[in-house]
Parts: sequence; structure tokens; C-alpha cells
Amino acid sequence: MAPPKIDAASPAQVLNGERQMPRDSFLELLPPSLLSTLYVVGRGPEARITPTRLFPKRAFLPLGPNDTTAFIILVGCVVQERFPFTAKIARFRGAGQFVGEGKLLDPRSSVTTRCLSDTWVLPCSVRRMNALFGQYPEARHALLCSLEARNRSDEEIYSTVSRTPLERVSALLLHLARITGTTDGDGHTIITGPRQKDLAEALVLGQSTIESAVAKLRQRGVIDSRYRTLVVIDMDQLEHLVSPSPAHRPRAQP
Repeated sequence: MAPPKIDAASPAQVLNGERQMPRDSFLELLPPSLLSTLYVVGRGPEARITPTRLFPKRAFLPLGPNDTTAFIILVGCVVQERFPFTAKIARFRGAGQFVGEGKLLDPRSSVTTRCLSDTWVLPCSVRRMNALFGQYPEARHALLCSLEARNRSDEEIYSTVSRTPLERVSALLLHLARITGTTDGDGHTIITGPRQKDLAEALVLGQSTIESAVAKLRQRGVIDSRYRTLVVIDMDQLEHLVSPSPAHRPRAQP
């Protein structure tokens, strides 16, 4: 049997404005007329084409204290990890999102950023990006709105410890489906990259708790499991489990 067709965006489609970006992401909020400016920000003066880069699964984006580049994720999924007081805080980032934003304020800023799937990015010189935001206030406004929306989403997904594990896992899977999901030939949403271990670390739950919640979702026909992927079969039911979900919060204004 032939494998199902996966409806995955290409980097060129994203930068040409041919693909809808996840709600409230930087690329979704950026005015379409400014998409072309990213070509200039992302390339050196000697480059003839936009240097989009592919980082393979398990690779790290160069966002250390000595790096001078931030990134816009075009396709794929990464996890960002911080270690305050030796504890790990993990957050997932996906298509349309700007990562390494701390460098816009402090070039020495750093965050461990690991690719959970093959990930296409647009590298952005911090110096050129700051110049762009100075020239186009609407681009700066789009970034600020996307970061505020991301902060609110993080609070709803990772900080709602009073909710049941099933609700918390459902909220995270819904979020991942929206920011990293691709569509197969049956209209199902494929989540590639994060493993159950990654979900457990992000939600600060035991892996057995994650496995139990995933099993319940599978029994209800909400999701299915394939090799190293989770498949959302019934998005409406998943949204219902999460309700009130991020889909119902006030939309950020660009």
C-alpha cells in the first residue's frame, strides 16, 4: 500500500505567503507586504538566494552566547530548554515562530534549542533584524503580538497544573497539531517529532501518566499512534476536551 500523502509546506511556499501560518505566529501576524523583506534580512550581501537552512532531527540551532543569529521556523518542530536552579523547563516551538528573540536585546542571550524533527529555518542576522524593526514598526508590532500570544499559550498549556492530566495532555497535543501538524490523505493531522518522553518533561508529569492519557485518547478514537508519530483523528473532540481552549481566547491584534 502506498504511503499516505503528507501535506507539508515547503520553505519557499512559506516565504512566498502561499501557506497559512499557525494562528498568532510571527509570520501569520506579519503584514504580507513585508514578507519580501525577510529575504534581505536572511541573506548576506554576497548571497543570491535566501539561505534557508535545514537542520536535521536532534540537531541544535546555534543560539549560544557567541552566536549572532536568530531564526524564524518555517517547517518543523523544536524544543527550547532552560535550566533555572537545575530544573528543566521545556517549551515546544513550531512553524511561523521567531526564536532567539532575546538576542535582539542582549547579544549574549542563549537558549538550548533542539530539533525534534527535520526543521527548515530562516536564519536572521540580529543586526539586520533590529534594523528592520526600526524601519518597519508594523513588523516590530507583529513580533511583540506573537510573543505575547505565545506567553499566554504557554501559560494555558504548561502552567495549568490544577487541570487533569488528560486535559493537560490534550491541550499540548492540540497545540502541537496546530503549530507542527501536517495532513495525510485522510485529512488526519500528523504530529511528528515530540515523543511521549518529551511531553512528560514539558508538562512535568511522569511518563506513565502521559502513557495513560494517550491510551485514553486512543480508546476514545481521538488519536492514533504510528511509528514515532501521533495522529489526531478527531480534532473537534480534542478541542472539546481542552475547552476552553486557546482557540477561544481573544486574538492578538497586529
